[in-house]
Amino acid sequence: MTIDVSAIELPRDAKAWMKSWWPIYADDPQWVPPFFMDKMNFFDPAKNPYFKHADVRCFWARKDGRIVGTIAATHDHELTKHEPGVGLFGFFEFENDPEIARALLAAARAWLAPFGVKTLRGPFNFNSNHDFGLLIDGFDTPPCVANPHNRAYYQAIYEQIGLVKAMDWYAYWLANGPLPANVVAISERFMKRNPTVTLRPLDPKHFDREVQLFRDIYNDAWEQNYGHIYLHDDEFRFAAEGFKQILDARLCWFAYVGDECAAAAITLPDFNQVLKRVNGSLFPLGWWHLLKGMMGWTPPDAIRVFVLGVKKKFQYMPLGAPLYIKTWESGMVMPIRGAEASLILENNVKMRGAMEKLGATIYKTYRTYEG
Repeated sequence: MTIDVSAIELPRDAKAWMKSWWPIYADDPQWVPPFFMDKMNFFDPAKNPYFKHADVRCFWARKDGRIVGTIAATHDHELTKHEPGVGLFGFFEFENDPEIARALLAAARAWLAPFGVKTLRGPFNFNSNHDFGLLIDGFDTPPCVANPHNRAYYQAIYEQIGLVKAMDWYAYWLANGPLPANVVAISERFMKRNPTVTLRPLDPKHFDREVQLFRDIYNDAWEQNYGHIYLHDDEFRFAAEGFKQILDARLCWFAYVGDECAAAAITLPDFNQVLKRVNGSLFPLGWWHLLKGMMGWTPPDAIRVFVLGVKKKFQYMPLGAPLYIKTWESGMVMPIRGAEASLILENNVKMRGAMEKLGATIYKTYRTYEG
């Protein structure tokens, strides 16, 4: 039977487009459904400022009258300033049939061609400032908040249709318990020898100020990293508003050197545990599960170190250690069974070394592909 691929209209078709993912994951107990209320804003060009900085086209594939796959093609204006000829793909979901995936990827490639795109890279939903990566190892546990999950058969089909590895990214897991004494001692010694270094938690009463401080660190600290794409102020504020309701000030810390904000660590409660019970919609009982999660009646038992960044001028200082320790002390009080730190580049030797000194181990591997 012929596979028919066609473009959709956003935001009109977004909900039906997303609903097609439920049958693909019907027998996957680890999948966390998207929350429609949140995602409808994300896919609305009138609400999501990312659409001002990129050209996006979403497609679905039909077979026998059924929607059997989806893909989004992205021409990111910031990416092409540094890597002309590269386009991004994401939200690449499909039934276990390589011809469906091949047809969707071909549609994305054809749409991107007039922009001068020669290479496709993904999956990015829509770029590296959003959730990204293909899970290739670690299917026995659900994804932590703001990380993706996919069917195990995707990897083989990716490679069958001509996509090749570009980069691996790791998720580390650190189980509940005391941190290594030597790491704590190093942090304490550093703080004692550098009295101008101070730490403070996020102040929810001055949320806009905190967002601006972190944006400045984010764009500076990751500027040279593989895959980093400059994040505009309006995009950053949109993303921050999305996370505002689940932020816990005890898990978000800023480090100062003198009067200058030099580093920050943002850690999130694993709200995916709540979203899994919501199952995409507020009705009939999703609102109750969401309310319990928002009010802390059923708090998540895990956290994710979402981002930890140090401005380039201060990267000679081990500011990460005291930030990790403050975060961990807060997590132990909550309490939690452990923390995920992700996603960390396979070639980020410094960060990987720091995680391993803390006793963390890799428990999930994500991969980005090109073709």
